[in-house]
Amino acid sequence: MRDIQYPGRSVVMCAKGMVATSQPMATQVGLDILKRGGNAMDAAIAASATLCVTEPQSTGIGGDCFILYHEARNGKLHGYNGSGRAPGRATLEEFKARGHTEMPERGILSVSVPGAIEGWETALERFGTMSFADVLQPAIDFAENGYAVSPVVAKFWKRNEAMLAASVAARDTLLVDGKAPLEGSLHRQPNLAKSMRLIAQDGKQAFYSGWIAEEIVRYSREQDGLLELDDLADHQGEWVEPIYTDYRGLRLYEIPPNSQGITALMALNILENTKLGEMEHLSVDYIHTFVEAYKLACAERDRHVGDPDFSNVPLAAMLSKSFAADQYGRIDPAQAGGYPLGSNLPEHKDTIYLTVVDKDRNAVSFINSLYMNYGSGMVAGETGITLQNRGAGFVLEEDHPNCITPGKRPFHTIIPAMAYRGDNPILSFGIMGGFYQPMGHSYVFSNWLDFGMDLQEAIDAPRFLPHRGVLTVERPIPQETREALEKRGHVIAEAEVPQGGGQAIYIDSESGVLQAASDPRKDGCAMGY
Repeated sequence: MRDIQYPGRSVVMCAKGMVATSQPMATQVGLDILKRGGNAMDAAIAASATLCVTEPQSTGIGGDCFILYHEARNGKLHGYNGSGRAPGRATLEEFKARGHTEMPERGILSVSVPGAIEGWETALERFGTMSFADVLQPAIDFAENGYAVSPVVAKFWKRNEAMLAASVAARDTLLVDGKAPLEGSLHRQPNLAKSMRLIAQDGKQAFYSGWIAEEIVRYSREQDGLLELDDLADHQGEWVEPIYTDYRGLRLYEIPPNSQGITALMALNILENTKLGEMEHLSVDYIHTFVEAYKLACAERDRHVGDPDFSNVPLAAMLSKSFAADQYGRIDPAQAGGYPLGSNLPEHKDTIYLTVVDKDRNAVSFINSLYMNYGSGMVAGETGITLQNRGAGFVLEEDHPNCITPGKRPFHTIIPAMAYRGDNPILSFGIMGGFYQPMGHSYVFSNWLDFGMDLQEAIDAPRFLPHRGVLTVERPIPQETREALEKRGHVIAEAEVPQGGGQAIYIDSESGVLQAASDPRKDGCAMGY
């Protein structure tokens, strides 16, 4: 329990329904849907659509989505992979012929087929109770009539101003007189409103085979891109079986590869061999142990995770407890492991997150993303739709499981999570932030479970991330701790921006009360009724 003489916010509590998102406007939209009789899936899609307008650096209908959905009437957990695939012309030879030795991070060649709209409609048809038109209407209103630019959104908009100005369509859609909209100003996106109206009227076919598809492909060709009409028309997401591990009496579920959710599960499996909760939180020993476990999990992720339709990802071996024990044995308590760490398995051929729980205790863990801020940096002509840069998740290495291949889904950073006690969901949560996400899942989950923090404390706690040989720490990590970590061989850097964001809802089945938290690193909030 936090000391209420210090700044902070309380966990939000209510009895009927709860919505937690990274924007108050989206949270309110989701809550309104619940109060009107909609269920968790209705509210989640309405909130996600709103965020595609009001938090444009993080998400958009030109991106992808992943969903975990607990269906209360039968107690079943469903997973949905709404990631798009590489265009049919996206071959390794094509990229090499254009002079690329690494995948472009931005621009038209980083664009893969957007999967979000197909995923939304598919999930709504199976589990929702409202029409596509009903759940999209609040987002259309914001795009057409304007929304207030919130503080965190304004900061990231300004940081990306030059990139957006470099493209005519992006500049005309997302900038005002060539500049990022100011905090507290009213911003409109009429072209995006037009596209969303077409989708509300005609469903996913408006996006994948109608005028929107034609305009996306026209723009791609104009920019010397690779997308064709067949790439969009052929897109289809997939219902998948969630993967899991048991950690100290709870079962944590993630979406399987091509998602990186398995990384969080591997890290927790390694940490289960420690007495983490007996260490001083954020002490040198604690951070060192957590970081080393996570680095070992990342080594396996980087070597093996790809589209399972194209390569055999050794899930059972990666998730085995005996393998985790072997991994734990590789940790030197006094010295950081080098970068890059080798695999220990045998040779084997900016984002939004939201969660909703409704009165019937259906629960949805939902994530939608463009990948990096403003995705590819490209807006598809007159559609107002920012195209994702998920293609940047591929590599240009022949025989690598994540090598660019036509029709392949890229390695994906976005991951929703849900934890169960026995047959009952107890925690629906997710942490945003690119490669921080699996670190955030394992860290926040451990904060809550190992250290007894409430959800808000668990999310608020200062963060750290090892990535590409550097341990980046948020500002509150003390200088003496940083110096002690350096003595153990860690290369320390202070984070330029906060590491991720996050939302969480705890379902207390005994009391009937819902508890929720939203990350202060974003503009959002949790609300219930």
